[in-house]
Amino acid sequence: MEQVAGKLAAVRVRIAEAARRAGRDPAEVRLLAVSKAQPPAAIEAAWAAGQTEFGENYLQEALSKQAALAPRKIGWHFIGPLQANKTRSVAEHFDWVHTVDRERIAQRLAEQRPRHRPPLNICIQVNISGEASKSGVLPADLPALADALRRLEHVRLRGLMAIPAPTHDMLEQRRPFRQLRELQEMLQARGHTFDTLSMGMSDDLEAAIAEGATLVRIGTAIFGARTPNRA
Repeated sequence: MEQVAGKLAAVRVRIAEAARRAGRDPAEVRLLAVSKAQPPAAIEAAWAAGQTEFGENYLQEALSKQAALAPRKIGWHFIGPLQANKTRSVAEHFDWVHTVDRERIAQRLAEQRPRHRPPLNICIQVNISGEASKSGVLPADLPALADALRRLEHVRLRGLMAIPAPTHDMLEQRRPFRQLRELQEMLQARGHTFDTLSMGMSDDLEAAIAEGATLVRIGTAIFGARTPNRA
């Protein structure tokens, strides 16, 4: 667990250096620690090192960790595929959802969000690479979905998220991130007050930051390799 703090510090350095190379203020880029399949002790080690936002993919696993870490002030982000039968628990127990790609899912989250809690922050997941195996709305269908979600109460549409097809070529990495940024700029021109571009992971965070990422989702570079534990 001592290694988590060191790896977290190294990731923060990477983020700051990437932002400066892009002529950006490092403070513009938030770090979301992806803690799926990691034990509560690993999350606590990162939290003790100053990390306050964590992303989880699997609902039951996440709820167990939230219970174990309840005394800590943590912002919980749901970043996995979201099925209709899980929206109530997500609406009740998370602060952010990054993977909204259908109006009905957003409607359910809005209806099921506890009224004593602040609006649930949501991002629209865009299938920016057009992969059949990936979730997300296609770019052509994005404007209509964004307009529909803007009208919902009890959720707050914050921006866009994407998981492009992996590549090790920096120029190829940047292309889909640039496309996502341009989609966000198009929607902002239509009146959307977006402030979040959730894009970039351990292997491509530099490319994402160069293209305007405001939130990067980092797991392996902080916690090391993991064994999937779907629940």
